[in-house]
Amino acid sequence: MYQTLFKHYWLQTVRSPGYYKNLVVNIFAGVIALYFLAVFLLIGLMLPKMLQEIAPQEDPAAIFHGSILYALIILLLIRYVMQPLSRLNLESYQVLPVKRSVLVTYLVLKPLLNPLNYLVLCLVIPFAVTGIYPLFGTAGAFRFIFVILGLIWFNTLMAPLLKRQFSNILLGVILFLLVAGALAALEYFKIFSLFTLSQHLFGFLTGSPVVWISVWSLGLLAFLLNKLFFARNYYPESFERKNKKIGTGTQRFTFMERFGKIGELISLEIKLVLRHKRTKSTLYAALFFLLYGMIFYPNPMYNESPNWLLFVAIFVTGTGMLMFGQWIINWDGAHFDFLMTRDIDTRTYIRANYTLMLALCIVSFIVTTPYFLFGRQIILYHLVAFVYNVGVNIYVYLFGATLNTKRLELSRGSSMNMQGVSYKNFLVLIPLLVIPITLVSLFTLFSATYIALIIIALMGLAGILFRDTLLSVIEKQFLRRKYALCTGFRKKE
Repeated sequence: MYQTLFKHYWLQTVRSPGYYKNLVVNIFAGVIALYFLAVFLLIGLMLPKMLQEIAPQEDPAAIFHGSILYALIILLLIRYVMQPLSRLNLESYQVLPVKRSVLVTYLVLKPLLNPLNYLVLCLVIPFAVTGIYPLFGTAGAFRFIFVILGLIWFNTLMAPLLKRQFSNILLGVILFLLVAGALAALEYFKIFSLFTLSQHLFGFLTGSPVVWISVWSLGLLAFLLNKLFFARNYYPESFERKNKKIGTGTQRFTFMERFGKIGELISLEIKLVLRHKRTKSTLYAALFFLLYGMIFYPNPMYNESPNWLLFVAIFVTGTGMLMFGQWIINWDGAHFDFLMTRDIDTRTYIRANYTLMLALCIVSFIVTTPYFLFGRQIILYHLVAFVYNVGVNIYVYLFGATLNTKRLELSRGSSMNMQGVSYKNFLVLIPLLVIPITLVSLFTLFSATYIALIIIALMGLAGILFRDTLLSVIEKQFLRRKYALCTGFRKKE
């Protein structure tokens, strides 16, 4: 029966209308996956030397063992936010002679078959050869790999259970961050060291011939907890029930009504973002990406590279616009025909979307101003990037949104979901990032980085000054593409 269920899932995938339409996107995603696979393999091989340089007094295997529990918490948080829930059309099988336990087990175990879950093994296996084998031998290296595999299974099964238990993802993320912050504070003030505990625990498991098998009991525990959850929430009536909240469904942004139809449309778009799973997932992801600069700005290797500084500046100062811009028209696909029959002219519709993206860009810039503490050059790059986002990238996204005729299903999560994505979503990256970064790279060769920044800023200022002209071009493009969009949005993938 499990073989039949997985066969049905495979046939459902390959027979869907969007499978072959998204073939180019799937190939591109496969190439990206192969790239990261190669990067992880290389890092795994080089990791012992890297750790030896960072902490010469410590053994690389001990450092890795000490970081496992922290990595477990971080990866569980990432899975909690990004890993999609397994789904099954229960009504189709409930009328057939299929045991309920079989359907539940299928739903629980289905995420384990996703190859992305095991990408971390591309780092772990090479490290087991170069960092674990010299100390623990062949048997220890295999035990180390199997311990990590057990933790992967635990994380993969535990993340969807937590997501189902906490219907409010933002609340769950806040709880995760509070726990992680508390552990980091205890580590910093030397009250309790999770690093030391992890170091002793996994060092013992790697060196023990039999006890390492106990780690797999964590995966079994997560499996049983999932089974218990479904035993109480199996039927769709109970499984889909939401906790009723006061005021749910009656959200009104009355302050927007003073701006006329543009304000009303923006109010509707905000409600759409807050009420649908995919848009809310994108919103949470955007909040995380605001912290992207913390990876690069403190690092001297990136801090002295104009290319990286401009890339990060464009990304963080326009995170909201970059995350939502490519879907600004597509997310109206389910009710696009309805919008086109209302008393809403093209100018109002386009300018409402423009205003919303401009507001997202301004908010992103304001929120990221604490990065100014990293130095004066960060202020310069952020200002240039903000002007470029407002004067160029907004128009690029609005124009590009008229080309994508794929309807976006907002009821699905955005994590690991390529539904509605086409190669056109990647083409807009050329003017967004490639052109300014290439320009800076060329001028940096001649020690004229500031001239490149001036040119990029002037491009942005020109876009701001000629806003009405550029919006008129986009409005004409929208009129030419309106019926193609209507036709495309009526098709469900």
